[in-house]
Amino acid sequence: MRPALAVLAGAVLALAACGTGGGSQDDGVTLTITSNAISGGKNAETADWTAKWVIPKFEAAQKAKGRTVHVRFQPSGVDDEQYKTKIALDLKSRAGADVIDLDGIWVGEFAQAGYIKPLTDVAGASVDSWEGWNQIPQAVQGLGTFDGKRYGLPQGTDGRVLFYNKDLFRKAGLPDPWQPKSWQEIVDAGTALKKAGVQIPIQLDAGTAMGEATTMQGVLPLLAGAGAEIYAGGKWTGASQPLKDVLNLYRQIYTTGLGDPRLQQEAQGRDKSFAEFAQGKIGILAESDYFWRSVVEPKAGVAPMQNRDAVVGYALIPAERPGAGIRGQDFVSMSGGAVRVLNPNSKNPGLAWELLSFMHSAEATTSQLAGAARITSRKDVNDTVLGVDPMLKFVSDKVLPITAYRPPLAVYPQVSVALQEATAAIVSGRSVEEAAAGYQSKVESLVGGAAHVAG
Repeated sequence: MRPALAVLAGAVLALAACGTGGGSQDDGVTLTITSNAISGGKNAETADWTAKWVIPKFEAAQKAKGRTVHVRFQPSGVDDEQYKTKIALDLKSRAGADVIDLDGIWVGEFAQAGYIKPLTDVAGASVDSWEGWNQIPQAVQGLGTFDGKRYGLPQGTDGRVLFYNKDLFRKAGLPDPWQPKSWQEIVDAGTALKKAGVQIPIQLDAGTAMGEATTMQGVLPLLAGAGAEIYAGGKWTGASQPLKDVLNLYRQIYTTGLGDPRLQQEAQGRDKSFAEFAQGKIGILAESDYFWRSVVEPKAGVAPMQNRDAVVGYALIPAERPGAGIRGQDFVSMSGGAVRVLNPNSKNPGLAWELLSFMHSAEATTSQLAGAARITSRKDVNDTVLGVDPMLKFVSDKVLPITAYRPPLAVYPQVSVALQEATAAIVSGRSVEEAAAGYQSKVESLVGGAAHVAG
């Protein structure tokens, strides 16, 4: 049992007397769904879709098969950690809903605690023949996978890319479209932008003030580009050569005037970087597709750019050099997202799987979008709904097949902070060797010693 969940073992529980959600009624079978969503509150769209579309559609489909099935939705609208604790308590007590929403980053932690099991262990071999697997790229399936086994179905996801300002590139004599094939080509473009007078040639999130953005937008994609993952084969990556290569790229950017060290130390540095990109002060920005659809979106963005479609370009993140990325890839990315899992204590696991797979069908996935252009886990849906947005289509077609995910383990957030601290050391002027050594020491203390670290 992982430390973050082990503390629950001695907790005094006051659980609702509903038991597992798969109990039977005199007039049929009842299944339950739970998520951290509530109508009129947090994640209201998910709550409304579940109650108004999923439940009546699934009940009608079951009725057409001659079955009487009732589905109940158990809403929540609390802090994510409160929701996580509640679900863990339910599962530990062999209670809870049949179909459960989880953040993908929790999957490994729950699996190691024994709270969830592989889908095939719960619902049988029919899981493997589900049509949807052929529509979800193998890399995206990784969001719900732990130790090589599928524990959940991925919901919507995202991808990291390099955004660039076409006007600034033109000023610097750089090509458009631009697709760097190595880290050196990124540095070269930054150098050209600097010579052209661009205020901040490259914005690569660094330091602890940027928080998880430093890890997800910067360190982890670059680490993947150097051929390593932060956790693999049961060990955490320490002060290895790939990590040192990542820190050296940070050093190149932040000791040569290609990046702004002060921006990385400001409390609102990330928001400020968004505004400065929109103002034409940043040439290259490493970010997720969130930046395109919610930050510089022309009408409702945080830092709206009326000319976004004409001025903002995007490119894949290259490996350190061609073929040097994880899985021998030329380009890499990182993604996040949520999953839905089955309660291993369900009284009707086969029917619960029918409900879960129904919720991830093409029809259901399309309906949840409610006409919006957003990236889903299903390629067939993306092919249909993303035609109006070439950037999101680019992420679906080019990024998702090569992406990777954070390790879903309880200690990961602390390891992430150690990575942020290592980049902060570089930005403040320390050497790669010093920053890497400090990181190695911190990680060993977090994960139980050097035996759990690959260096």
